[in-house]
Amino acid sequence: MLTAYAWTGPAPVQARADAAPPPDVPNSIAIGLTGIPASRLDDPRARLFIDDHVNPGTTFTRSLRVYNTSDRPQRLRLYAGAATIRKHRFGFPPPAAPGNELTSWIHLDHTALTVPAHAGAPLAARFTVPAWAQPGERYAVIWAQVSSEKAGPHGNVTLVNQVGTRVYLHVGPGAEPPSDFQVGPLRAQTTPDGHRTLTATVANTGQRAIDLEGRLWLTGPSNLSAGPFTITRGTTLAPGDRGPVTVPLGPDVPDGRWNYRLTLRSGRVTRTTTGTLLLAERPGASGRLASLTRLSTMPLTLVLAGIVSAALLVLMLAVRRRRARRSP
Repeated sequence: MLTAYAWTGPAPVQARADAAPPPDVPNSIAIGLTGIPASRLDDPRARLFIDDHVNPGTTFTRSLRVYNTSDRPQRLRLYAGAATIRKHRFGFPPPAAPGNELTSWIHLDHTALTVPAHAGAPLAARFTVPAWAQPGERYAVIWAQVSSEKAGPHGNVTLVNQVGTRVYLHVGPGAEPPSDFQVGPLRAQTTPDGHRTLTATVANTGQRAIDLEGRLWLTGPSNLSAGPFTITRGTTLAPGDRGPVTVPLGPDVPDGRWNYRLTLRSGRVTRTTTGTLLLAERPGASGRLASLTRLSTMPLTLVLAGIVSAALLVLMLAVRRRRARRSP
C-alpha cells in the first residue's frame, strides 16, 4: 500500500538549491521545496510552504521536488488545487473540486511525472500574477497524487494518495503588510477521558495568515518545574480571525498553583505570555474552580446529617433559654 508522506526538506542558503532527500519512509510519496527567496531565509514558515508577497503584475518561479520511496515506479499527477482557511484550519476541497483565482495563476512545468523507485524528480511552479489583481491574500496547494490502477478489493473505488505543499500568496502594492497576533491567558480544562489540557485564545491582529506553533513551561509548588510541552499544531488563523491553541499536559503534573510561560511563533513573529493558573484537584473540574470543589466531594448523607445536627442544637439552646426565663 502506498502512503502520502508530507516531507519538507531543509531550506537552502541560496534561492535555488537541491534539498536533501526525505527521511526513509517506505512505500510513500513526498513533495517539498528545494529553494526559497533570499529575502525570506529568516522566515521559518517559508522553509515549509510557498509564502510570498508580490506586487500585481509579478511573475516568479518556485522550485520543488517530488519523491517516490516505494519499490516500483509511480505515475504522479501534479496540479494546483484551491484552499481556504475555515474554523481555524487550513482546508481544501476534494481533488475533483474546481480551482480558485490563485490556482489559475500557477503553472507547473509537469502535470504528470513517472518517478522511478527510490528516486526523485524536480518540479517548477511558475506564478503569473495579473496586473489587475486586487490586494489580498490567496491560498492554494500544489499536489502530487497517485491513483490505483484498478478498483480496490472491497468495491468499485479507486484508491487515491496525495501530498501537497501549501501556498500563501499576498498581492498588493508596496512592501509586505505586517504579521502579528495577541495571546490571551491560559485556561485549564480536563477532557472527558480525564486528560488535562491548557487552552489560550489567539487573535490574528496582522494582515497575513498565521500558522501557530509553540511551547509551554510551568513552575509550581515546591519549586517544581514541568515542560516544555508542545502545543497541538494545526491552528491557522486568517487576518482578523481568532481561535484556540491547546497544550496537552503530561499525566504527572500535580495539582496546585502554577506559573506558566507560553511562547508561540508564526513565521518571523514570536509572542510570549506569562501568568498563573490553578490546576483542578479532581478530574473533570476546571482549574479555575478547583477551590470550590472540595465540598462536592463529601457524601450527601454526611452533609444532610451535619445540617440536621446543627438544627437540633439550635432548638435545644432555645428550649434552655425559655426554661431559664421562667425560673425565679
